[in-house]
Amino acid sequence: MTTAAASSTATPSPLLGTPGAVATPDELPDAGVGWHYGDPFVEQRAATRSVAVVDRSNRDVLAVPGADRWTWLHTLTSQHLSEFAAGLGTEALILDANGHVEQHLVIGQSADTAWLDTEPGKGSGLLTYLEAMRFWSEVEPRDATPELAVLTVLGPDTATLLGDLGVTVPTTAYGLADSDLGLLRRMPWPRPDAVDLLVPRDRLAEVWQRLTAAGAHPAGSWAFEALRIESLRPRLGVDTDERTIPNEVNWIGSAVHLDKGCYRGQETVAKVHNIGRPPRRLVLLHLDGSGNELPLTGESVALGDRVVGRVGTVAQHHELGPVALALVKRSVPVDAELVAGADDHQVQAAVDPDSVPAEGLAPGREAASKLRG
Repeated sequence: MTTAAASSTATPSPLLGTPGAVATPDELPDAGVGWHYGDPFVEQRAATRSVAVVDRSNRDVLAVPGADRWTWLHTLTSQHLSEFAAGLGTEALILDANGHVEQHLVIGQSADTAWLDTEPGKGSGLLTYLEAMRFWSEVEPRDATPELAVLTVLGPDTATLLGDLGVTVPTTAYGLADSDLGLLRRMPWPRPDAVDLLVPRDRLAEVWQRLTAAGAHPAGSWAFEALRIESLRPRLGVDTDERTIPNEVNWIGSAVHLDKGCYRGQETVAKVHNIGRPPRRLVLLHLDGSGNELPLTGESVALGDRVVGRVGTVAQHHELGPVALALVKRSVPVDAELVAGADDHQVQAAVDPDSVPAEGLAPGREAASKLRG
């Protein structure tokens, strides 16, 4: 079972008519798409041992054509984009002036358009911001959600299955290619063999049928989220709150380029990276599953009588059991006995030590230490 406090008002996917499909509950972030197709653990095993396909058509998609698209997006985001070319992709953030994360987007470049996809319900806010920042740039951002829908194929047999359908998977992370199935983007998570397909929305059922007929096992949002937890990849608005900075949630490197020029919020990111430490860190929690309830997204993580963090995504994993992502204070000992949740959702929790990021000396402090030495 996956639990969260967020909700989505997305239009129900036509794939909910697939035999065996169970809709994601309305209180979860992926309402509107399949939660599972009969057995979420079988679906997770298919995604790790063979190949599965997940309906993620609830994601919002934006298109940014125009001659200035990359230099313009370069100035607005945390990522280095000024020299992007067709076939490349990445992740990026939009921060506020204090370095807090406002938007997370996955970007791909086709011949003449930048394609951005983001969390369900976040697209309209992102588009409003982009339109307000156009000024004299030659760009025409628009909502492309009615045009394109996201499917994710993942598992060790992904490349073979797509190859049988005449599709060649890019070898580089986030690499983008056109295909008969739609735009194809190689993804490094929730598994390194994952591929996102941005398919024409009016062909969604057709492409799904071709993939499943070729051997892809239908899998729901439950399976995808469980594997994302395992891969320690955060989700905006679920594993983050209004105070989250990129340094806390593993977005340095994947979505933040530390060597690019000025952008809004950069000072905080650079300062924390070079001379400080993030106040919190994203970790994987193992939860006591002996009861019927699990904590909800946004509920507290406590050490004794002191609140030390917040619960993010929660899911039942096919091998790890009940797990969650959580933002906890850096001061929390790795071996601490924690309690996650509130009221009748409280359960014992323990940090997975392998999920705690290694910390060396901050670059600025290391440089100062060498000078003093």
